[in-house]
Amino acid sequence: MSRNPRGFLCISLFIIAVGCGEPKKPGQAIVSGGTAVVQGQPVVKYAHGFRIDHRAGYREVSILNRAAGRSDTLRYLLVDPGQTPPTDRPGIPVIHTPVKTMVVLASSHIGLAEFAGAADRITGLGNFQYVSSPVVREGIRSGKVKQVGIDGSTNNELVIAMHPGVMITSTNPDAAFGQYKTISDAGIPVVPDAEWLETTPLGRAEWVKVIGALIDREDVVGKKFDSVERAYQALAAIGSSAKTKPSVIIAMPWKGTWYTPAGESYMARMLRDAGASYSWSDTKGIGSLALNVEAVIPVALKADYWLNVGYVDSRKDIQAKDPRFAAFRAFRTDSIYNFNKRVNELGSNDYWESGLVNPHLILADLIRILHPGVLPADTLYYYKQLK
Repeated sequence: MSRNPRGFLCISLFIIAVGCGEPKKPGQAIVSGGTAVVQGQPVVKYAHGFRIDHRAGYREVSILNRAAGRSDTLRYLLVDPGQTPPTDRPGIPVIHTPVKTMVVLASSHIGLAEFAGAADRITGLGNFQYVSSPVVREGIRSGKVKQVGIDGSTNNELVIAMHPGVMITSTNPDAAFGQYKTISDAGIPVVPDAEWLETTPLGRAEWVKVIGALIDREDVVGKKFDSVERAYQALAAIGSSAKTKPSVIIAMPWKGTWYTPAGESYMARMLRDAGASYSWSDTKGIGSLALNVEAVIPVALKADYWLNVGYVDSRKDIQAKDPRFAAFRAFRTDSIYNFNKRVNELGSNDYWESGLVNPHLILADLIRILHPGVLPADTLYYYKQLK
């Protein structure tokens, strides 16, 4: 089940006021990648890393490999019960749907599965340490969910013995049949989740449609995503049109290097949609910029807000990292906010789990932080102010 904080009703009412666009007429076909998609099935609108094509008697999921300028594609044929796999597509892995069990290797995969209503189908995790979902935690307690990896490695023998319907990884698409060849050779489909390569928050969240296809819940998942999309777009209209654009800095240096979002990253887009002024918004790249600390400090000294400061929980913790941080304007004005409000007793941070499929809730937090009074008064959901 997706989590909805208080105040979402107000956002929903705003969405209704601005309208949701004209619906498609009954029987209208949609073309995706040259293939006519069955009317009523979700269309990939924002994500650039995958496609779902509906063909006669089966569906084809394509994972696009854009790493290092390549354009390879991994393909999977999704075949429903009672259907025969096509004979003219040799060599393409067949996944019999709906998938009943799955192994996932990252916290974000738990968020995707929970949004799709499939958290109870998770039978294997890469690591037990970072889990927020009550459904999955109960599975761990009962012994239903096994730990299949630790410190970046995977217990191939255990995964093969479990023989899940699918294993979801966070690797580059080109590594899916390299690093996990032993598992795929055993007949277990390995599907890379490359949402982290997307350049927009909605593009990342849209990867939930892959899970929806695997469990035969495309319509339900598509409608839930549409609600997230409408909420996000309504909030972005509010944030991006704000009269003032407070300046922000992101993160904290690590081992002498300050990693901050590149200008083409999903986080930079989120900051623009929230109505922030970000000094590196025009840089190239979809990941992080590795900057010299001395190059960031002049900007940090004047920034209005300091966000996403990592594994610290107070201003005292921050100052202990480097006494110079106390001179930052955001430090002096108590304008430091971190995304660690939803950390449980095990140290698991729900921001990294459900935040992927709730970009509208993250955006609402940022707007409330940067533009007090613009949205209805409410508590923050993922963020908290550091004291």
